[in-house]
Amino acid sequence: MQTVSVKGSIRLDRFLKWAGMAGSGGQAKVIIQSGMVKVNGEKTINRGKMLNQGDEVSLEDSGIFRVVYGAGEKE
Repeated sequence: MQTVSVKGSIRLDRFLKWAGMAGSGGQAKVIIQSGMVKVNGEKTINRGKMLNQGDEVSLEDSGIFRVVYGAGEKE
């Protein structure tokens, strides 16, 4: 499991870009809407889902990424 440091709550689509799982917002949208993303073990197609400290995001074939608060993405 990898940890990804962000400054606070973050949208799922922005998190995928920040963590390097998507190269652009458009790519993040396609990945999420394809049903390949799970948040805390549950599939989601909601790209606006807000992630908080301790949430776990998994993408098929990319592993699990845990959200942690700290220095990271700008608000």
